[in-house]
Amino acid sequence: MADIFSLKESILIYLDRSGALQKLVEDCKQFNEPQHNVAVYRFCINVNPSDVIEMDPELGDCVLHDPLTATALFQSVCFVAIKTLSLVEKIHTANQVNVILKLTHLPPFPNYTLDLCSFPRGYGSMRPVLMEGLVTAMTRVTKYTQGARFLCIDDDCPCSTGFHHIRVHAPGATESATMRNDFICMLCSSPLKEDVKFRVLGDKQLVELIHIGALDALRACQQSSLRYQSVTLFLRDEVCNSMRIGGLYRVLGIPAHVHQWPNITWSVEANSIQPWEPEYPHKISSNFQELLKTTAGSPWRFSAIVAHCFGLDIAPPGLFNTLKLGLLLSLVQSREDTKNTFHSLDVLVVTTDTLIVDRLLTYSLSLACRGVRHQASGEMFASLSRDEHGAGTANIHAGSALLASGGVCMLGDLSYYKRDKLDAIQSVLESRTVSVFIPGKKYGEDVDQQLSFPVPCSFWAQTNSAGSYQRSGRADSAVLGTAEMGPVPIQLADTFGLLIQCRDNAGEQALLAQTVHTLQQAVQLGKPLYPSCVDFSTQDYKELVAHAQRLQVELSPGAQRMIHGYYMASRRVRSQSQGIKMSVASVKLLISLAEAHCKLCLRARVLEEDAVIAVLLCENSVTLKHGASALIIPPDAIFPCELSDVKDLLRRDAALDELHQNILRFIYAYAPGADAYITEQ
Repeated sequence: MADIFSLKESILIYLDRSGALQKLVEDCKQFNEPQHNVAVYRFCINVNPSDVIEMDPELGDCVLHDPLTATALFQSVCFVAIKTLSLVEKIHTANQVNVILKLTHLPPFPNYTLDLCSFPRGYGSMRPVLMEGLVTAMTRVTKYTQGARFLCIDDDCPCSTGFHHIRVHAPGATESATMRNDFICMLCSSPLKEDVKFRVLGDKQLVELIHIGALDALRACQQSSLRYQSVTLFLRDEVCNSMRIGGLYRVLGIPAHVHQWPNITWSVEANSIQPWEPEYPHKISSNFQELLKTTAGSPWRFSAIVAHCFGLDIAPPGLFNTLKLGLLLSLVQSREDTKNTFHSLDVLVVTTDTLIVDRLLTYSLSLACRGVRHQASGEMFASLSRDEHGAGTANIHAGSALLASGGVCMLGDLSYYKRDKLDAIQSVLESRTVSVFIPGKKYGEDVDQQLSFPVPCSFWAQTNSAGSYQRSGRADSAVLGTAEMGPVPIQLADTFGLLIQCRDNAGEQALLAQTVHTLQQAVQLGKPLYPSCVDFSTQDYKELVAHAQRLQVELSPGAQRMIHGYYMASRRVRSQSQGIKMSVASVKLLISLAEAHCKLCLRARVLEEDAVIAVLLCENSVTLKHGASALIIPPDAIFPCELSDVKDLLRRDAALDELHQNILRFIYAYAPGADAYITEQ
């Protein structure tokens, strides 16, 4: 290694050029207050490895490959600067200066990246590495000892006063390594005792990070022999509470061996944390680009064909078209915007054919950037366990919903859920948060605590309307329009934004079509079953959904007027005739559906035609829950006919145009003040 003096000189030059020396001067001002009298004074210094290497390659190599030595060098330089400039009179020895080097980044080379799937771990050097993963569990913030002062019990020893024996936390050290009662004096070998009033405490939090590939096993697409093991991160002081359960992060940290006799645990001391989002392919395939050009003359045709050709491996074309469109809209809309606000679109399916619907939901889940299928044996929201790393506090583990943060959580058939689980789902859908109760007595605290975590995901579920259970007493009537939802209470159904009933209008003909489809799949392996339909691959749909999610859209004045007018008219009609209060959540649902349809059609401006689709889906959902209103629409309003050729598409456009006029008449007749923005003609 280069001469120590030259390295320290380079450190001083870097501190001066980077502005860290001026920051050191500012940080010292708070330590001069009379009430601030501790053993150790903590300073965080931001270090840019690229700048250091450019200035002094030897120093840069030390920072990247021997962080403990580099920290000691920075500590010595900072102590000399503090004493030379008389910044803090209470600092007497270099041991009292606790320097934390915060690296801004690492070189973009494979040797500085740690793949959480790589094994074995722990045989490499303990140097900074970069890792990316998913947070599956975390503890509450607890205290640890940053530093402490020890005095010799022999009054004649010089170490019985002053700051000769200072214990400071080092990466990978446990609390017992910093604080023990068997330390001896370096001069006289007498026992040391702690001067408690000089102890410095800091915040500590433990986080479990796992490879993002573990999410593929939770989609239940196919069984895998791979097993994923999480890594324990130690978050300290300013980086505490910088991660949330279910989030994806890029962590720069220093691996360390934590000694807890008789075991040695491999863990990571987090140095800096940044949110991370994997790169997903979001280009538009040539097939969809050609379809977009062909259907440019109608604002409804592109989405209709996309839904019609969706999931052809599960069901023949023409069946479940409304459900397919609803799932695609939910996939497109389930994302965070530029303000980190999550937009969800929950879907509840009422059906008698739960097997095919379950397959369709599972297939759609594979298109989500993050999709988790809840297993009956797992935890839905969160669970608790005792921390195994000596803290003794509660470790909060993510359930299916929290693991699906930013994506979709598939709940399956609600007919098999007990009432307490249904109540829990309803509570989470209403508040979009989950509460975790932590009994203090069990986890070493004086008082009980209740923590709340946001649940930023969309929920998919289905219910069997023909099961052998006590019905709600509400008949499926063409006049009333309501649907039997089995054991699902109407309050829970209301919390799902989009309610879709898979009607069996074709009767035996639909059953025959599904049977022929299944047999052809078994016999004609690898052959296209429907040559008349455009062959879009699963990868094409993944890229389409990923691209549509990233589109930024704005509402046109026409779409705003239709959404506002429909909400006002529907609220007046249903409150007067049915005693139902349309909440503000209905407006959010309408806007969400309109934006999702606009994105699915790859547009940047929400048209009035997008609002028509939103109104039809919303009105159908409300009708299934509470019955029909003055706005009479057919059950399959969005797909009133087959889509086998161009004539069928023209016939569908004409039917939607007529429904568009019916919605405008409904608004003009019932919305307060509608004549100000909708003319009778």
